Amino acid sequence: MTTATTLRPLYIRVHADDNVAIIVNEGGLARGTEFDDGLTLLDDLPEAHKVALVDIAAGAPIRRYGSVIGFARGDIKAGSWVHEERMDMPSAPSLDDLPLATATPAPQSALAGYTFEGFVNDDGSVGTKNILGITTTVQCVAATVNYAVERIRREILPRYPNVDDVIALTHNYGCGIAIEAPGSEIPIRTLRNLALNPNLGGAPMVVSLGCEKLQPVRLLPSNTLPILNAESYVIRLQDEEHHSFGDMVSAIMELAEKRLEVLNRRARQTRPAADLVVGLQCGGSDAFSGVTANPAVGYASDLLVRAGATVMFSEVTEVRDAIHLLTARAAGEDVARGLIREMAWYDGYLGRGAVDRSANTSPGNKRGGLTNIVEKALGSIAKAGTSAIAGVTGPGERVTQKGLIFAATPASDFICGTLQLAAAMNMHVFTTGRGTPYGLAMVPVIKVASRTSLAERWSDLIDIDAGTIATGDATIEQVGTQIFQMILDVASGRKQTWADHWGLSNDLALFNPSPVT
Repeated sequence: MTTATTLRPLYIRVHADDNVAIIVNEGGLARGTEFDDGLTLLDDLPEAHKVALVDIAAGAPIRRYGSVIGFARGDIKAGSWVHEERMDMPSAPSLDDLPLATATPAPQSALAGYTFEGFVNDDGSVGTKNILGITTTVQCVAATVNYAVERIRREILPRYPNVDDVIALTHNYGCGIAIEAPGSEIPIRTLRNLALNPNLGGAPMVVSLGCEKLQPVRLLPSNTLPILNAESYVIRLQDEEHHSFGDMVSAIMELAEKRLEVLNRRARQTRPAADLVVGLQCGGSDAFSGVTANPAVGYASDLLVRAGATVMFSEVTEVRDAIHLLTARAAGEDVARGLIREMAWYDGYLGRGAVDRSANTSPGNKRGGLTNIVEKALGSIAKAGTSAIAGVTGPGERVTQKGLIFAATPASDFICGTLQLAAAMNMHVFTTGRGTPYGLAMVPVIKVASRTSLAERWSDLIDIDAGTIATGDATIEQVGTQIFQMILDVASGRKQTWADHWGLSNDLALFNPSPVT
């Protein structure tokens, strides 16, 4: 990455082949502004938006990140604002002739000696929190469980100081659905694996109504976990012994206390960083995301992989236009074909809804300088660092492999976060350019800002400022190392994220591509 040498005015050019750059200055720059290299603005340009560095002829490619992000609709003069109305979006890369593991990165040297303090589960997974999670089989019981959880927090939890929280895993699935239809396996396995997330102690507690389609035995078959054969873990509200709402709540509270007694006996133990399962995500992205926050997270991702950890990147529509770069990085042809499989499935899914990947970009993305999904995707994949892609999993599947994993999910923040929790995530890193108070109750969420102005304005929501990379006050490596160290500190309970400080958590959001009846 190269930048103009003066602090003001300042632009960022990512790659030597780029013919556009983004404006760094907060508040933007006025027409007539001259840069140190002699480039003069012909338009008023907002912060983070693109300026043409050279004359671009009609029909010629517009390049950022060294890749084509569009084609000029007409002649564009050097110094002009390059925005959506001045370019046409290229077609998505064909899935038929992609490079398959042709540029697999060599393994980097291992990082030894990095540890965190976590909670060890019977299945060998390790939690960064110690939470009682109460799973629900159907939306009908959600209000009752939420009521019970509030009472448990108020009346019982204070007696168990080693337990961090009690949460309800509520959702809008379970009945009124075509439970045998293609695609129904996704929400079912998502709920199953959410119940088994490492931060919930590996022991599920389930509240069922009784008449729903998603019966507990379908949600958690007896071969899922030995504990399911050893003791009762389900409360059915329609069972005859529950004569009133009060009986239902009492039953939930009694079983919850038994679970709390077990969880309270647990203590943090020193564990290798290899036990971390870190999910990476971006939301409210802007044009800085791909040059500050995401590359810094990518550097931290490489450090985690070198330490033996599992790192997940996701968001199919936000990697689709960069898939040719990812299949080449796969550890083997089978991994590359797994990436293609997930892209093809999602292309078909969007097609059935009469849309394509261009529906992804939001008004906020565009106000933040991201012209289209191609530009967004090229910046998004920077979170994946430079390691070889070791594996691919489908939505709702549990990740059991070490290294860099593509865990296929929609790009929706809430659905992606839910699916990464189901994949066994025990830490979450979330980058943002426009800002969001997003959080998850089940895992700590470290929020990284792409711009210093956002980090300063939301100083009690943003954990790490990556905007210093844009101004030259810090390097990608320095901020990436800061993120890596904060992951270890937060996973150990030594530091708290702002989302956890305020108790911010978004609802779980299932991905259900099957019919609702």
